[in-house]
Amino acid sequence: MTNPTPIVTLLTRAGCGMCTTALAQLETICGDFGLPVRTVDVDEAAAEDPGLRAEYGDRLPVVLLDGREHSYFDVDEPRLRADLSRFAGRGGK
Repeated sequence: MTNPTPIVTLLTRAGCGMCTTALAQLETICGDFGLPVRTVDVDEAAAEDPGLRAEYGDRLPVVLLDGREHSYFDVDEPRLRADLSRFAGRGGK
């Protein structure tokens, strides 16, 4: 059974200005849906999951929706809002 509430994750790293901008955008968008934004610093996570930094580390920030890549570099706001709306229509928040 899948979780009806979507999980939005921002892959980031310390000192990344684009990541800071993306986080602010995501907090606004997700706030409109009553959802938190989870952040994962790929450099910190590399101790336990080196593959995460290897796969995404050169194209940060990366937005994941339920663990799947949704967008990178820029938040695709129209697409994310549409996808979150679909979740809301299926019984999510």
